[in-house]
Amino acid sequence: MKTAIQFGAGNIGRGFIGALLSQAGYHVIYADVNQAVIDKINADGKYTVHVMDVECQDIPITDISGINSATPEMVDALAEADLITTAVGLVILPRIAPTIAQGIAKRKAQGCTQALNIIACENAIRASSQLKEAVYGALSEEDRAYADEYVGFPDCSVDRIVPPVKSENFIDVVVENYYEWNVEKASFKGEIPEIAGMNLADNLMAYIERKLFTLNTGHAITAYLGTLKGYGTIDEAIADEKIYEIVHAAMTESGDGLIRKHGFDAEAHYHYIDKIIGRFKNPYLKDDVTRVGREPLRKLSPTDRLTKPMMTAYGYGLPVDHLILGMGAALKYNNPDDAQSAEMQNKLKEHGLIAAIQEITGITDAELVGRIVNAYDTVASQI
Repeated sequence: MKTAIQFGAGNIGRGFIGALLSQAGYHVIYADVNQAVIDKINADGKYTVHVMDVECQDIPITDISGINSATPEMVDALAEADLITTAVGLVILPRIAPTIAQGIAKRKAQGCTQALNIIACENAIRASSQLKEAVYGALSEEDRAYADEYVGFPDCSVDRIVPPVKSENFIDVVVENYYEWNVEKASFKGEIPEIAGMNLADNLMAYIERKLFTLNTGHAITAYLGTLKGYGTIDEAIADEKIYEIVHAAMTESGDGLIRKHGFDAEAHYHYIDKIIGRFKNPYLKDDVTRVGREPLRKLSPTDRLTKPMMTAYGYGLPVDHLILGMGAALKYNNPDDAQSAEMQNKLKEHGLIAAIQEITGITDAELVGRIVNAYDTVASQI
């Protein structure tokens, strides 16, 4: 029996990655610190993924179990696993790295020569590589040499909207029909597992930036504009004609940067943009703008979904007016329940708008900073 460990038994873990692994014939062990979820998984041994889209379906997920990732049993499970995946959030990866390192050390101590691949399925660029760095920091020199030979950390890009919809059975999950899971082929160790729905990619960075500059960029701008205009969900916000126009134009600007950088077919990419916006309109998901807009400091950082696509397009001399407008809306995001939003608003008050923009985005170009300031001042009046 093949065993996969899925770190993170949240909606993405259960509704996307873990579900695909179960359907591919793995016994999936969900590792999490949420004991109520772990207990429910172990009690039922199954749950349902509800696909809510133009065509709806219910997919039963079986052959699963759960384990508290903070217990000693976690190391034993890691030592026996065939595959490890994560969906915990980028900031949690360093916290699970020492446990993974212990599992690798135990595999070496047991003389295990079976390859192990660890794929961090996070909304970030090269998350597996970041996890590898944290894991290697917790390994001895001998264990690092073992990991170099037998442990792979393939980077990937993931794309599926899984909103926090409450179901009658609290471990059931609601998802959209569309998904993409692109994994870097060259980084696997040993035999590459056959998993339906996992696409092996040769040029992963193109896939990562295609998703980051399109879905993530458009999603975030929709959320921030929607918040400014008082909408509660993404589908409500994108139904607003003015918001739609700004979001579509921003995604086109970021897309033109991608076309120049990666040589994408322009017509195909514009079709991809339309498909992504069509997903925002899905009335079944009821995706809350506060979920999509959370952690604005991260989303405005130099390598993430707002600043990076804008700087990429700007670097090619392309128009970026609507991307900048989206950045202005993000800086306006004021949600006291979101720690990063509160921190951002404090920065704006304490340091002033120009200094805060430079610190948050890493942009020092005076002309660009001035355009972002203008977007901040005028975005509310433009919607």
